[in-house]
Amino acid sequence: MSVNTSHAGKGVLIYAGECIILFCDHVTMEFGGSLPPEMKGSKAGRLYLTSHRVIFNNKDGKDRLQSFAAPFFSLKEVELEQPVFGANFIKGTVTAQPNGGWTGQAKFKLTFKHGGAIEFGQAMLKVASLATRNMDSTYRDAPPPYTPPVTTMWAHAPPPAYAPPASGFYGWVPPVGTFPDRPPADGVFTYEAPPPYPGIGGYGGYANATGGSGFSAADAKAQEAAQSAYYDPNNPQYAYVPPPAYSESPPSYDAATKKSQ
Repeated sequence: MSVNTSHAGKGVLIYAGECIILFCDHVTMEFGGSLPPEMKGSKAGRLYLTSHRVIFNNKDGKDRLQSFAAPFFSLKEVELEQPVFGANFIKGTVTAQPNGGWTGQAKFKLTFKHGGAIEFGQAMLKVASLATRNMDSTYRDAPPPYTPPVTTMWAHAPPPAYAPPASGFYGWVPPVGTFPDRPPADGVFTYEAPPPYPGIGGYGGYANATGGSGFSAADAKAQEAAQSAYYDPNNPQYAYVPPPAYSESPPSYDAATKKSQ
């Protein structure tokens, strides 16, 4: 996990090719353990589930913690809690990324004041199980160091970054009925570099149209209607292409992120 690395102005900052799957407002975040000052106390803001990680943005612009980002390999012991009294919440343990602004591990708790904790948590487990298929044990034992974005190298994100493809991922469709809202049109920014670790579609959500997939720019445009692909005429060598569909029940979070035997 990295601290204060995933916000730009009043919006969220994501990698090139990273896709926001779910967006939820009115979420409270708390950490437990031996923490730096900026991580102490209750924070309220927005929570994003992306194709590569979970991101929290603080709504208080004066708080010392403005954002935190947790790749799936940095999470463990994730559980969904439904107390008799009080709002449902997600809890777990998160490990710091090298160069991520803090060190060690911390307990975390995400409380959904307006509901949706169970649906968001189930989606998070599903995405993690799909994303970690592209990882090996080195991500758990020696995760890649965080490289801060260069502030002069980010801009407004293209349309595919705001929502998952209509066909979903590998036969799984996110619970967009529970989370119908999308981030503000001027609230998503993208960094030039792709994610440094795998997500649902590998390392990035944009397939190279001239690479091993065999797509040309013309092919990508033709696939747009049939597969809900995104084609940018100003950048014809890239196209967003949803992964092929297949169905499989996800393992538990910890099982999904362990090295395959």
